[in-house]
Amino acid sequence: MPEAITGLVLAGGQARRMGGGDKGLRPFRGRALVEHAIDRLRAQVDQLIISANQNLETYRALGYPVISDADSVEAFAGPLAGLHAGLSACSTPLLVTVPCDSPLLPLDLVAKLAEGLAANGADLAVARSASGLQPVFSLCRRRLLDHLTDYLDSGGRKMDRWYDALRVVAVDFPDEAAFVNINTLAELEALQR
Repeated sequence: MPEAITGLVLAGGQARRMGGGDKGLRPFRGRALVEHAIDRLRAQVDQLIISANQNLETYRALGYPVISDADSVEAFAGPLAGLHAGLSACSTPLLVTVPCDSPLLPLDLVAKLAEGLAANGADLAVARSASGLQPVFSLCRRRLLDHLTDYLDSGGRKMDRWYDALRVVAVDFPDEAAFVNINTLAELEALQR
């Protein structure tokens, strides 16, 4: 029987390139960006949680537990801080992360990452598309929490640098469009069309 997996939607950024505010709550095709990510992820996991640092009640209204990385590191410290909060809150052996600004994420993301993780005896599986690694789309073992804590305590914030110290497998995904992420209002408008 496969190991249970918690899904973590990362929505804790400041959306600086989008003029500030809360990127996950920006409207896209009639609903908030984060809702699209949740819809595509929830059928792939056993549990789902959201990492956010603002508008917590709005996120809670979506029906899933909401955690803040400010509870464990410092607010807005990047995706690794969200991952740390997720691993701290996670009750399953595995945690998969996706960003709130990728509304077209693969529907087979978790299955393929889990297959790669198991087949390679890896600590972490990360998606790779034609443009390279997609580090925020990853599946990691909960037991990495202490290792990540040490990395963050030492001032580390870069995902790929933390990955360098782990047994990581890259899992190929052919659909580049599935990993489109929205960083600016212009990108949001272009994808709407």
